[in-house]
Amino acid sequence: MFKLQVDLTKDPILKALFAFALPLFLSNLFQQFYNTMDTMIVGHFLGDTSLAAVGAGSSIYELLVGFALGVGNGLSIVIARAYGARDEQQIKKAVGGSIWIGLGLTAVIMMIALFALRPLLMLLNTPANIIDESYAYISWITFFVGVMFAYNLCAGLLRAIGNSVMPLVFLIISSILNIILDIVLITSFQLGVAGAAIATVISQGISCLLCIAYIRQKAPVLIPKKEHFRFEAALYQELLGQGFSMGFMMSIVSTGTVILQSAINDFGYLIIAGHTTARKLNSFCAMPATAFAMALSTFVSQNKGADQPERIRDGVRIANTISAVMAVFISVVLWLAAPTLVRFLSGSSESVVIDNGARYLMINAPFYSVLGILLNLRNSLQGLGRKIIPLISSVIEFCGKIVFVWLFIPILGYLGVIICEPVIWCCMCLQLAYSFYHDPYIREHKVPRKKRVRL
Repeated sequence: MFKLQVDLTKDPILKALFAFALPLFLSNLFQQFYNTMDTMIVGHFLGDTSLAAVGAGSSIYELLVGFALGVGNGLSIVIARAYGARDEQQIKKAVGGSIWIGLGLTAVIMMIALFALRPLLMLLNTPANIIDESYAYISWITFFVGVMFAYNLCAGLLRAIGNSVMPLVFLIISSILNIILDIVLITSFQLGVAGAAIATVISQGISCLLCIAYIRQKAPVLIPKKEHFRFEAALYQELLGQGFSMGFMMSIVSTGTVILQSAINDFGYLIIAGHTTARKLNSFCAMPATAFAMALSTFVSQNKGADQPERIRDGVRIANTISAVMAVFISVVLWLAAPTLVRFLSGSSESVVIDNGARYLMINAPFYSVLGILLNLRNSLQGLGRKIIPLISSVIEFCGKIVFVWLFIPILGYLGVIICEPVIWCCMCLQLAYSFYHDPYIREHKVPRKKRVRL
């Protein structure tokens, strides 16, 4: 069904993007599936209060763990560029440097988590009746951030060389284990929301081990030797620059989400539960766009290494068109079925939970095309090695969320939360489109209309 490894520098663009993006989409689907199973099992077996506790802790998860995962993604971009240039020694050196950076980073995040989790939850105005459960959930996740970083890095290494299939295989196995462990730890061992977190850590750990075993056997180009771990200033500058650019981008976005979550927490646990459910569904809706953007990042990185700017420009145009078409279909589904989906996923019969969750989805639906183009442009700029411009887009998002929390949400209530991201997406999309099409590497190689690749 799948081609195990896609040549993103030579295969026809549309075919290559689809072949590489489809396993990414299915990976995201299964990852969201077992994350959603956490939500469903918590909601059905533990109730709305525990569901709200998981939602309140998720923003801190995105802040701390999101930074580490962002760094991992940035490191894989450097490796993809070396692979596009077919420079095996540079690939191995970049992998060795990535391992050192990952070890140091996870140690720092674990120390921060050890001392700062409960104060952060209090700072976010987490309701008193859910703060203990929220702490129990997020503490397990952050204390084992190294497991998640290691899996993300290993999967990123395989994707960097054009293999998006095997990370999918490992993740499917992990997803099945996660669902089984969720049920066992929550219902049989009575571990509450901590059981859901432990299940996620164990399942991702198994996925990581499988990924490492596969790399050792089938992808020797990614196995560094002792000499490849030596410090090289220029390489580490590139790794740290690209990795921390993406990490800070994720953290800036997540910090804005944390600030937004503090405003949501003031609406009470029923709206928190509805919002948590809607965000889970929102993640499903964004998955096709996210998958194409991830594919485009590797596509651009490899073609930058191979010095093929015309191919990059065509690839971005094709990906934007596909993202817009997919967004129309998703929007129609949400307009027809949002209340039913929220009711099913949350397991709640409360009208406040269902109505507000459905309203969030239906208002966001028309803007998924904007989100898709935004993600494509941002990931393409990252693939080109641009470090500052994606950060600027994240600052725009951060500032926008602060403005909404201070000015609009007090006036509009939960409606202000709902429209916050669509408005910000539009602003970011304009900035990123200007930056991409005025990038010197892209602008100097504009493709004549008659020579453009047709869909």
